[in-house]
Amino acid sequence: MNTPKLGDVTAITITSTDLDKSFEYWKKLGFEEVLRSDFPFPWIQITDGALLIMLRKDNAPYLALTYYIKDEKIISLLEGEGISFIAKPKDSDMIRKYLMESPDGLKISLVTIVDGFKQPPGPTMLTMQQKDYFDPSKYANKACGMYGELAHPVQELDASVLFWEKLGFKVLSKFSSPYPWAIVSDGLAIVGLHQTTNFSYPAITYFAADMKGKITKLKEQGLENYIEKGPGNIVLTTPEDQHINLFKMGF
Repeated sequence: MNTPKLGDVTAITITSTDLDKSFEYWKKLGFEEVLRSDFPFPWIQITDGALLIMLRKDNAPYLALTYYIKDEKIISLLEGEGISFIAKPKDSDMIRKYLMESPDGLKISLVTIVDGFKQPPGPTMLTMQQKDYFDPSKYANKACGMYGELAHPVQELDASVLFWEKLGFKVLSKFSSPYPWAIVSDGLAIVGLHQTTNFSYPAITYFAADMKGKITKLKEQGLENYIEKGPGNIVLTTPEDQHINLFKMGF
């Protein structure tokens, strides 16, 4: 597995208008609080043991693949490879954030690391043994299953792959059916590049052999705002107006 180029800790950053409401929702999906602070803005960091999510107080809906970096040498390295940033920090910023976009609009942020931030140790689909994919007892998240990918719709798969390779990602698998798509990873984050018009948003994706039962349990707990996608498959819309795929593993 390759060494991540962008940083040692990665999270998905999601903005929320109401952090406590958001946290209550994510707790039902198997997440717990790691850290929280009001500096430099209110935020709560949560995890399900495998995936890290940063909930940040802001009124504008936003999702980014975030890396926490120890120094800023990577910035000039990326710019030297033709990567441009759409936002950079001001000299006065204590927490320094650099923002770029993939060719298809997925935001990727590099943020100077805060003490105490660490990568959760639990297995994702990337690090689990394939024989354990169908063993729900091995999933870090008992409510949703195995974290699989941040699914990202793209216009042209090969062009998208070239961009992600500049960020240190490698193609793990590539398919032509039911449309061109690939899974890329830097050994830490997992991104699914999907050349399709079936969806138009980034989606946090979980897989489970017993997903049908997990969905039934979530519904019994009052789950709302979801679309059925066939037996054992639903797409959730979170209170932050982001999307989560809960898909059954296998056929």
